[in-house]
Amino acid sequence: MEEPCGAGAAAPLRGDAEEPKQGSVLFLGGNEVKSSAVVKYSSAPPQAAFARLQEKTDLKLPPANWLRESAKLGPAGTTILGNSKKSKPFSSFGMAYDFIDSVGNDVDVVSDSENIKKLLKIPYSKSHVSMAVHRIGRTLLLDELDIQELFMRSSQTGDWTWLKEFYQRLIDQKWQRKKKSKEHWYQKAILSKFLYYSINGDGAAQPVPSTSKQHQEGPVAGESDEAGRASWPAPFEMPSSLSEDPGASNQGNVPLEPSYLVGHVASAPKEQNLTPLFNDGENRQGLKNDFVRNILWTFEDIHMLVGSNMPIFGGGRYPAVSLRLRDNNKPINVLTGIDYWLDNLICNVPELVMCFHVNGIVQKYEMIKTEDIPNLENSNFSTKVIKDIAQNILSFLKSNCTKEGHTYWLFKASGSDIVKLYDLTTLCEETEDKYQNPFTMPVAILLYKVACNMMLKKNQNKKHYGTIRTLLLNCLKLLDNGRHPQIIASANYMLSELFQLDEPKKEDSADFPINGNSDESYSEEEEEMPDSDENGSYSNSSDPPDDNKAVAIIKSVGELSVPEKYKSVHRIRPSCAFPVCHGTEERCRLVLNHVLEGLKSVDSSVKKEGDLPAADPSTPIPLKYEDESTSGGPESLEKQMALFLDKMGSFQKGKHSSQSGMIPGSWQYKMKLQLILKSSRAYYVLSDAAMVLQKYGRALRYIKLALQCHDTYCCLCGSMLPEVLVFLCQCLTLCGDIQLMLAQNANNRAAYLEEYNYQTKEDQEILHSLHRESRCQVFAWATDLSTDLEYQLSVSCKCYEAAYEILLFSNLKSQNPEQHIQVLKRMGNIRNEIGVFYMNQAAAVQTERVGNKNVSTTEQQLWKKSFSCFEEGIQNFESIDDATNAALLLCNTGRLMRICAQAHCAAEGDYKREFSPEEALYYNKAIDYYLKALRSLGKRDVHPAVWDSVNWELSTTYFTMATLQQDYAPLSRKAQEQIEKEVSEAMMKSLKYCDVDTVSERQPLCQYRAATIHHRLASMYHSCLRNQVGDEHLRKQHRVLADLHYSKAVRLFQLLKDAPCEFLRVQLERVAFAEFQMASQNSSAGKLKTLSGALDIMTKTRGAFQLIRKDLVAESEQISKDKSPAESMSVNDSPAGLNKEEVLKLLGIFESRMSFLLLQSIKLLTSSKRKIGGTNEEEAVLKTNKQVYSLLLRATANKGLSLLERTELILSLLEQLAPRNAEGTPGMQ
Repeated sequence: MEEPCGAGAAAPLRGDAEEPKQGSVLFLGGNEVKSSAVVKYSSAPPQAAFARLQEKTDLKLPPANWLRESAKLGPAGTTILGNSKKSKPFSSFGMAYDFIDSVGNDVDVVSDSENIKKLLKIPYSKSHVSMAVHRIGRTLLLDELDIQELFMRSSQTGDWTWLKEFYQRLIDQKWQRKKKSKEHWYQKAILSKFLYYSINGDGAAQPVPSTSKQHQEGPVAGESDEAGRASWPAPFEMPSSLSEDPGASNQGNVPLEPSYLVGHVASAPKEQNLTPLFNDGENRQGLKNDFVRNILWTFEDIHMLVGSNMPIFGGGRYPAVSLRLRDNNKPINVLTGIDYWLDNLICNVPELVMCFHVNGIVQKYEMIKTEDIPNLENSNFSTKVIKDIAQNILSFLKSNCTKEGHTYWLFKASGSDIVKLYDLTTLCEETEDKYQNPFTMPVAILLYKVACNMMLKKNQNKKHYGTIRTLLLNCLKLLDNGRHPQIIASANYMLSELFQLDEPKKEDSADFPINGNSDESYSEEEEEMPDSDENGSYSNSSDPPDDNKAVAIIKSVGELSVPEKYKSVHRIRPSCAFPVCHGTEERCRLVLNHVLEGLKSVDSSVKKEGDLPAADPSTPIPLKYEDESTSGGPESLEKQMALFLDKMGSFQKGKHSSQSGMIPGSWQYKMKLQLILKSSRAYYVLSDAAMVLQKYGRALRYIKLALQCHDTYCCLCGSMLPEVLVFLCQCLTLCGDIQLMLAQNANNRAAYLEEYNYQTKEDQEILHSLHRESRCQVFAWATDLSTDLEYQLSVSCKCYEAAYEILLFSNLKSQNPEQHIQVLKRMGNIRNEIGVFYMNQAAAVQTERVGNKNVSTTEQQLWKKSFSCFEEGIQNFESIDDATNAALLLCNTGRLMRICAQAHCAAEGDYKREFSPEEALYYNKAIDYYLKALRSLGKRDVHPAVWDSVNWELSTTYFTMATLQQDYAPLSRKAQEQIEKEVSEAMMKSLKYCDVDTVSERQPLCQYRAATIHHRLASMYHSCLRNQVGDEHLRKQHRVLADLHYSKAVRLFQLLKDAPCEFLRVQLERVAFAEFQMASQNSSAGKLKTLSGALDIMTKTRGAFQLIRKDLVAESEQISKDKSPAESMSVNDSPAGLNKEEVLKLLGIFESRMSFLLLQSIKLLTSSKRKIGGTNEEEAVLKTNKQVYSLLLRATANKGLSLLERTELILSLLEQLAPRNAEGTPGMQ
């Protein structure tokens, strides 16, 4: 069983949640009613044993300790007297502030125990009920609404006249508060003295000084009027004494807001750092929680946070009892019984001690168990009915008090059976200023505090964001910007925090059900349950016309006793209405909208300095636009960059300034810093989103705004927090990315310029707020839209360098390794881009240099700039172990060396030119860089594409160098043999790095390259053989090598379907090689064998001629489609890939060589036949050769044949030769 209320040596601090324990379950008269109570807070001293008074003790005589502070009573003083203290009208708000965790979520009702008892006694009592009801989430706050007190106030101040008129017209014109009788005050005094006797413990009536007699009527009798009057705060005016409040921040002559509104978001940029700092103004406004106990009471399924001042005693065999004094002549009625029973249930007290007296003389004591109270004589009541009443009243209120922020009035006139519910907020707004409602401010603050508390919970799921947003929007509806700028600014900042900017939005996430964009968490437009017998009381159709202002009516209090008569029909949205943002831009715009509202609140509360420039928010602030004529280029950029870094360094020294006169440390200062930082983040996200959409002009505009926000933050802030510096690095990095993209997409510059210059009204207003604090343009160098490509690339590079410098001097490198790596990667990349830019410029200058053979100074400077950029980029990538990108930059450096080598070539027209030492030097340097790139990668698996690319470039370099040495042999410096050796070595190295086997897009190129290398080597050895005399061993070696390379070249060219001419050329060279060999042969048989081999080579060219014929046929078909017969193609017109001039030339050579070989073959075969008599096979060959030779001669003699006809003739001749060669004798083969 729960420890009795008040027990224990020390009470927990208010707001500390005790560990909930299972309370008592009471079984009463056969009806089971579940009730448990957990003490959340108690200010009562250790529980005192009550003293049983002697019989005949006269309670009319005061005890010696009466109305004095006692150690047993503690500092609470007369508060222990329970009902002697009148409940304050805002008592539920005081509790709600202290137990903010429970509000809006776990608890159904927050109220004084007296109000709870009054509600549950409605069906039994004829007395009037007047209560204010407020809804916060699913929690209802109930407070006594003393209408008579309001009317007394109205007659003095003129306020509340609208309610007075409404009340007198519609409610009860006759009802007036009954004056308390002398008997009432006599009974109060008797009870008070009884309790002090019980605490005193000696049981004796001691005489007291006569002054105490005066106290008897003073504080007790006058308490009702005074307590009631003092407890109501002014509706809105501030007491003059508060103007001296040292805790409030005074900004010049701006009117001070009520001090209980003070609450600011701490200046640290932590997303959830939202602790509100409310000062003791709450106490002055009657919002203090001054109950002796706050109890979490669960009655059946209803959870209530209840305040109670009932005195509890203990000691002896009674762990906890409540003391009651009764007149023996007056029986206990039902109302008193319910009162005692509920008090004991709420405080979890198991027994009641009743002291009976007659005319103040103690007669006897009686002990009654709590569960027996409902069965007392003359006080019988059903606990089940009380449960039904509680459930019905709660359902009735929850169904009808649907609007957060509204004040509802539950009213039952004295002696009436009808209970009515009015919406005072709506009535107030129809007639007067909403601030004439005294509940407006406490409700607004509670909404704000509940939202703050929900934001602070680390384990909050996003599904609560809709609830938080609703709370804050409803809070803002109740506030006036001129009076409460601080809480409005703070609420807007929290609203902006709800939209996550740093993570991608999951549009279909279950956290954000699509349920519209309503600002209310409870649907006001929802239709209520249809009228029926059960719920008929929800309808106003049968009400008198005077009651048409009521929201809902209970026609008879008897209905409350009917089980489940009122079912809760309100439908709370499961996650409230969080707006569904269809995309990042919409989300950021909502954030910026709230930020702007917050900035307006801050600015309106700051004293307007006379020298501030008068800015018109409707006038756009021009965004500076640079073109190449005004920009100073990279040189001026260096100066601006230096100034920027100087300024960044100065933040470490704590300098700051504000043009608007904001006082550092004031709430305006702290809040504006937070709002500015939030807007900066929103603009950053917008810029990033625009980048993804390739809207680079828009992206640059947003990052400019983000950096301008950051600029103002820097001017205001004395010291830069690490998180802010990291964010600045991110902004500069993104700015660098945008400038690079603008440089790479120069063709869309006009569209980007238009995007860049566009501005929304919201952006203009935010800029004007920023310009109130600072005009400095520290980041202007980074965000200008230039039309000069070199300048844009330089700006991009400087952005990355600035980000890197910030990471270095603020020691953030180690804490943000990922950021550091990203910045270095981008620095390496941009340096590669700039290096390539200068390299291409150098190549362009080189192509323009026609007449002058010497390398110009401009070219050399461009080479140096390019080389320097590549070198720095390689260092950047190597510092973060990025082997792949380092290899790519080494590859580009190799390409630069090749451009340098090409620049040293003489003009093409100089036939005497030789391969120069400078060319050799640069080509070898290029080879070194390519080899370094391969070493950097290590193996192909690291990055196959880059590995293949480097290999290809290396192969190309070797091939180019070998080709140049072969074509422009440096014979003036080297011997022929040495050149041939170097060419052969370079060609073989080129072959080594030319991968013909791996299947890839580059495979056909590799095959063509390898075939060309073999062809060139074969041609070289062929040439050596022709020119060499003497060394027979060397000649034989050259012959073997030439034959080997020719055959390899043929095999590779055969794989390619688009190189028929190259294949023909190689085959013709092979025929020439055979002819050269035949010339040195003496025997007819040897010559015949060689001739047969040469003719065999010729027949193998059929595939090449078939490809040529296919191309020519396709071309003729295309001509017949596209052109009229009158038009004809010139010799050089040809389909793609076929050089007709080359084909004609090769065809001419082919015909002449074929003619020569056939003639020689016929001669040798004829002479052989005459000498020894030929075989049948030889005769057949001779016959075929003669026939083919005859056809060939006729064809060559006919000059009118077209290229296609000649090709087809050759193919038919080769067809005739082929069978003979295929079936030829072994000797011929």
